[in-house]
Amino acid sequence: MTTALITGANKGIGFETARQLAARGMTVLMAARDKDLGQAAADTLKAEGAQAHFVHLDVTDEDSIARAAEWIDSEFGSLDILINNAAITGGLDGDGKPSSTALATLRRVYETNVFGVVAVTNAMLPLLRRAEAARIVNVSSEVSSLEIVMNPDGHMWQLVGLPYPSSKTALNMVTAMYAKELWNTPIKINAANPGYCATDLNHNSGFRTPAEGAEPSVHLATLPQDGPSGELWGYQWDSAGGYGRLPW
Repeated sequence: MTTALITGANKGIGFETARQLAARGMTVLMAARDKDLGQAAADTLKAEGAQAHFVHLDVTDEDSIARAAEWIDSEFGSLDILINNAAITGGLDGDGKPSSTALATLRRVYETNVFGVVAVTNAMLPLLRRAEAARIVNVSSEVSSLEIVMNPDGHMWQLVGLPYPSSKTALNMVTAMYAKELWNTPIKINAANPGYCATDLNHNSGFRTPAEGAEPSVHLATLPQDGPSGELWGYQWDSAGGYGRLPW
């Protein structure tokens, strides 16, 4: 039995990631901070025939994370896949430029998008180490790439927001450092770029569907033994679509 834990799995890309992994015969552990929404999402997949379980987990609450890890340990004894999907944008302060950004906004975004990933990963690593060859996927974004956002001719040149893009850049470094720590183990960790998807995160303004956005995470979660580790991989907007490795 392959078990996969997905944070922020009650809606959007997280929900579709759980659905696609369940369709591959995996047991999906759907983590969410809202109990009602999380249970409803798990019930939806169960009605489709999935082996789905709701896990109450708030990535900004270490006690919540510890309880989730203890439950997974007692029920399954190990964990094969961890997908750190939960994230927030934090909204805009003033005109949205770096000089208008409130530190409170920056701290709130980093609590979820960076510190939460580290907390969840550290809590789940003992379970992941028990698996034959575990996979960790950190859901990042193309807005994290310094090369992409600093290209005057690229589609990201107009982007000047600070909290969300910088948090995803930090997440990329988190991914790289864990990849180095786990380099000589069977565990692979990579960052996924879903592309610009229509979700609540962006008020459904994206041109890709949540199901399409889930595809990079599913790919990285099911890498073979000779697959890469420590990469940013996913949708390539500037390359006329398709999937591949993106520059850090």
